[in-house]
Amino acid sequence: MSYILLLLATLAWSFVGVLVKTASTMVDSAIISFARFFFGVICLGIYLFIRDGKIQVRLGMKWIWIGAIGKAANYAAENIALKIGYSYGNILVQPVQTVVLLLAAGLLFKEKISTRGWMAAIFCVAGVIVVGWNGTPLNELAQGGGLTTLLFTLAGIGAAIHVLSQRMLLKTMDNGNMNLSVFLMSTIIVAAPIPIQSHGFIGPITVWAWVALVLLGVITGLSFFWFAEAIKRVPFAVVAIVGNCTVLFAILWSYLFFRDPITIYIISGTLIFVTGLLLLNFPMPRRRIKKTATYAHSK
Repeated sequence: MSYILLLLATLAWSFVGVLVKTASTMVDSAIISFARFFFGVICLGIYLFIRDGKIQVRLGMKWIWIGAIGKAANYAAENIALKIGYSYGNILVQPVQTVVLLLAAGLLFKEKISTRGWMAAIFCVAGVIVVGWNGTPLNELAQGGGLTTLLFTLAGIGAAIHVLSQRMLLKTMDNGNMNLSVFLMSTIIVAAPIPIQSHGFIGPITVWAWVALVLLGVITGLSFFWFAEAIKRVPFAVVAIVGNCTVLFAILWSYLFFRDPITIYIISGTLIFVTGLLLLNFPMPRRRIKKTATYAHSK
């Protein structure tokens, strides 16, 4: 069952680009951001009520607000970029998030970043640059061709802020009610500008677009639980490999559903930053040495 949950989470995240692109045929990016949180809160609230018989929402904590702002920025930037770019573009969010988290660990939490961590960061940055470049002439990039890459970078920064808030909130809250509180606040944040900025329904109303909106909410609300339950029992090496296959699935779906062009630059850049992600997450075998006490202290 744990392997199924891991696969479900991986597949769910890989479909985000395709679902956003499908929903964008009916509504604008502001409505998509709202729907992702709104339906996510409903799904998560129902799950928690069935599991615990109650739900606990806490909105007065500083890190709830910080996490909500980060996640709202993540979705807002990601949805705009997916609407104007290709449906596989959000593969850039994960490596950007990884680099930001590494920097935060060193600068904010004063944790020592290992050589392997710095190497992983270099691979991630290099891969993002190659994917963002995608063979585009430099003069076109300077004239705005790199807008989607910038937006996905901002989305990655927002996602990293959300992860940092989770790290702080898990000291005092359980995972379910923490996410419910953050997502509820994010719903309010992204809903605020809708009456002024949103164009609402911009295309034909279709069943598939509505299904896409609801599924995006389900992914927001439940995929974190699937992944959290899976990593409790699945070997970490498997989690590292399968979890990072999300980007490969995302590229596959974008080609199958929208025939988005997959260039050698996209493939090369993806392989580069996936190498960085695996380098950071894949457990390295410990050398068997007699001086175990010395090794333990060095860690």
